[in-house]
Amino acid sequence: MDIDRFIARNTAAWQRLDELSRRGRNPRRLAPGEIDELVELYQRVSSHLSHARAAYADPALTARLTRLVGQANGVIYRSPGRPGRAVVELLAWRFPAAVWQSGRFVAASAALLLVPALVVGAWIARSDEALDALASEAARAAYLEHDFEAYYSSDPATQFATQVTVNNIQVAITAFAAGVLLCVPTVFVLAYNGANIGVAGGLFADAGELGRFFGLILPHGLLELTAVVIAGAAGLRLGWAVIDPGDRTRGRALGEEARRTGVIALGLVLAFVAAGLIEGFVTGRVGSTALRVGVGVVVELAFVAWIVVQGRAATLRGVTGALGELDRGWDELAAARERAWAA
Repeated sequence: MDIDRFIARNTAAWQRLDELSRRGRNPRRLAPGEIDELVELYQRVSSHLSHARAAYADPALTARLTRLVGQANGVIYRSPGRPGRAVVELLAWRFPAAVWQSGRFVAASAALLLVPALVVGAWIARSDEALDALASEAARAAYLEHDFEAYYSSDPATQFATQVTVNNIQVAITAFAAGVLLCVPTVFVLAYNGANIGVAGGLFADAGELGRFFGLILPHGLLELTAVVIAGAAGLRLGWAVIDPGDRTRGRALGEEARRTGVIALGLVLAFVAAGLIEGFVTGRVGSTALRVGVGVVVELAFVAWIVVQGRAATLRGVTGALGELDRGWDELAAARERAWAA
């Protein structure tokens, strides 16, 4: 089906969903039959959105359907204001949906972090001039033999874990919030941190001890760097809304993206806490390299699986990841929703 026929065939349903969603912000304005109709249309238009994303390269159509689905989702999936449920919904649906739907920004963010790390690391490892310019031979020896590893056990585990968690969250907030300045500060933060990783890796590679470097950096670094990449992706997405808002005004585009990237920033707090605990209690205090790295790999795989599995599931349900999507609701809508999903 070509795009014109697709739009003509489904416009009436989209308009009806828009009408019901607007009135549905107040439950007393919807009749019981309209509540069932709202849920049915929400499911139908969610499938339209999936089809449009896959079949048509039309940002305006995708944006229109995303708005409709998000608006209806905010009506249908609202629930009474219970903090515990809000946290569960954030972690189970909104956060993974927001990250999953930011895939191209995640890829760009990963490249901005990893490419400088690889380039700088290779340069340091292969260039005597770069090594001499970086530090004296004695300083490099102290760093390799003592300073790098001692850093992870320099303070009591609880204090150290708290310090690194706070520092990582600060870096992530900078990468995220500064993205609004046309992405430039976010690009700098990612590239700078990548280059620092490359310097450390290059020094160990030059000394033939790259295995020891990875044995110390991977336990916490897999999750920590993944979280930094996702925070950078949120910043890039926020900045791109200013650079290329599509058919939206810049103010509207920025507001809509801020509601989604804000969810990403909130969800990453848990990842940074977990990475900080691993860095404080595992990296510098567990003697077995295999065990240290194994902990890091298991936690990283669990985090990535959470994003992929829940992100896809949430997207199929029409969740866009925006703040406020799932905050309040009505028993009638919940019952209609359960009937629809059970059908």
